[in-house]
Amino acid sequence: MMGTMRIGADVGGTFTDVVLEIGGDLDDDGSGGQMFSTKVLTTYEAPEQGILEGVATVVAEAGADLTELDTFIHGTTLATNALIGRTGARTALVTTDGFRDTIEMRTESRFEQYDLNLVLPTPLIERRDRHVLSERIAADGTVLRPFDEDEACALIEVLAGQTAAEAYEAIAVGFIHAYVDGSHERRFRDLLVEHLPNVPVSISSEVAPQMREFERFNTVCANAYVQPLIATYLRRLEAQLLETGASCPVYLIHSGGGLINVDAAARFPVRLIESGPAGGAIFAADIAARHGLDQALSYDMGGTTAKICLIEDQTPRTAKTFEVARTHRFTKGSGMPISIPVIEMIEIGAGGGSIATVDVLGQIRVGPLSAGSEPGPAAYGLGGTKPTVSDANLVLGRLSADSFGAPGVNLDDAAARDALDRTVGAVLAMDAETAAAGVVEVVDENMANAARVHAIENGKDVATFTMIAFGGGAPLHAGRLCEKLDVIELLVPPGAGVGSAIGFLRAPFAYEALRSHHATVDHFDPDAVNRMLVDLAEEATAFVAEALASTGTPVTDVALETERWVYMRYAGQGWEIPVLVDATPFDALGGERLADQFEKAYEEFFGRAIAGLAVEAIGWSVRVSTPRPPVSRVTRVVALRDIVPDRTRLIHDTATDTSLEAGIVERHALVAGDRVLGPAVIVETQTTTLLSSRQQAIMQTDGCLLVTRTTPVSKEANP
Repeated sequence: MMGTMRIGADVGGTFTDVVLEIGGDLDDDGSGGQMFSTKVLTTYEAPEQGILEGVATVVAEAGADLTELDTFIHGTTLATNALIGRTGARTALVTTDGFRDTIEMRTESRFEQYDLNLVLPTPLIERRDRHVLSERIAADGTVLRPFDEDEACALIEVLAGQTAAEAYEAIAVGFIHAYVDGSHERRFRDLLVEHLPNVPVSISSEVAPQMREFERFNTVCANAYVQPLIATYLRRLEAQLLETGASCPVYLIHSGGGLINVDAAARFPVRLIESGPAGGAIFAADIAARHGLDQALSYDMGGTTAKICLIEDQTPRTAKTFEVARTHRFTKGSGMPISIPVIEMIEIGAGGGSIATVDVLGQIRVGPLSAGSEPGPAAYGLGGTKPTVSDANLVLGRLSADSFGAPGVNLDDAAARDALDRTVGAVLAMDAETAAAGVVEVVDENMANAARVHAIENGKDVATFTMIAFGGGAPLHAGRLCEKLDVIELLVPPGAGVGSAIGFLRAPFAYEALRSHHATVDHFDPDAVNRMLVDLAEEATAFVAEALASTGTPVTDVALETERWVYMRYAGQGWEIPVLVDATPFDALGGERLADQFEKAYEEFFGRAIAGLAVEAIGWSVRVSTPRPPVSRVTRVVALRDIVPDRTRLIHDTATDTSLEAGIVERHALVAGDRVLGPAVIVETQTTTLLSSRQQAIMQTDGCLLVTRTTPVSKEANP
């Protein structure tokens, strides 16, 4: 790694973070590499402009030559924003006759059981754009109705349209049970490519070969819907980077936490959803590995959302489905399910730009709407007039205009107060400070509740975890969050403000292939399962090899790591749990082996297994990745010197609802062993760490701030 020059760029809903790393990974003592970073406001209409602005800033600061750049790694919210804002391509869905309305009927479940006025989310593709063919394959692979090419060609004429306005820009194909046999989908795609060569086609048997047609159809629709947009953007970004002198390979981080090349990202853009948060989880996992933490809680709070992720054994938890674009206060079930490998986390609208309102019951609500970068919080002076979390933090003295660190943004305290007064204070008959305290406390409680739910859903006690806080807003709120969750230790890493972008630089080349295949442990066919797992491994390896090829490294020269997962359940249950299995091929006793591993995993999740019930496997996945480089372990240091701040600032402590004089400390001036006692505000250019009067922070040898309690938290402070 020595001598390399790499850039990570994370386009978020409010800020675009850019990190330049020259040389190798940082050693335990902080030597071994140099890092330069910046935050610029996201440019919505052309996200690449914000990236190029950030790249120019860090390259100039480093005195580097962009022509020597080795790698550019990118994560973007463009696909997510297109799905939420419905700004993707005009897309057609072609499905099996009888299943035209699957994406509108959903699963017929209600995410708010007793809401008589419940409105279900609008399907991504309207009914008039959904078409059918009479083919049909059964769940066991039997062809019930053969594929009719004449019927398919007639439909293609309809899809082509009579005028340019009627023509579709993308086509999604999702036939029933195509996860078992995708031959009909592939044949129809071949016909589409032959007759409509300029229209991108996505087929569900490649995008999401998993059972449950609602989720599978939604996923292939989402992939087709954003494909033209993402492909055009990525090619534009590549071209503009090349114009600036950067001729290096460009990689994208996908939602599962691995790197893929531009071609793969353009084919499967749905895998880019949640790419930025995935980088943050990798960043937290890297910090956990350095500190030898087997249980860590990643807390990432940016300008638009806040994310919680469980990190166990220095590895983020993963899942094979998640929801995007939730329409009802981020309630589970109110969004669009996406069936792709993803780092599992819970996400709520609680970022710095989240807008505060008062509901009809007189309660303060924060999010999910965000002011973003356009117009931004009122304090930014860019046209925003609605109060946000950042405005509240400024009014409470937690933020300061002289240390905010975003180019072009000069915080305006008067504008923040005015926004809080008009929208919250005037409605609830309180002053701006009290309104700001209410907004911040609501955000902290919402995040604490989300963390509790996420931990409980995974059978974990969050109080036993060490929190790792990063993103522009997390270090401001993490101390209070730890008090609410009874978490004892908090780490705020160096570069926390741009943590996700740093995580991009720690990500491996990786890809996970999935497939649904029903197998009971009582009638287990080891040969069929072994063949399927080999196919999945070859598919995943091909993506990794494709990405490695642009580096000049043959995949045969890399000791790839492989993980195999089986998704299992008791027969009759609606959902499965993941079970990790080793690389040993299955034999005649494979069913017993799986049953034993399932019962151990089930007991870990739910406290006990159930004897005598039939067990079945539903889904299978193989993840192939380049090996994670070794990290230098950090030796914890105790307090060697107490820092006496040379200046103070009045801040509001929401836990005690009092105003306190807090010391102001520059983070860059701290060295290993320095201790800062709260109340204090530790400032740096891209984030701020807040310590209550019950907390202390000790600088560690790797630049992390270790925040712990100095006094027990009372029940009144920790309701």
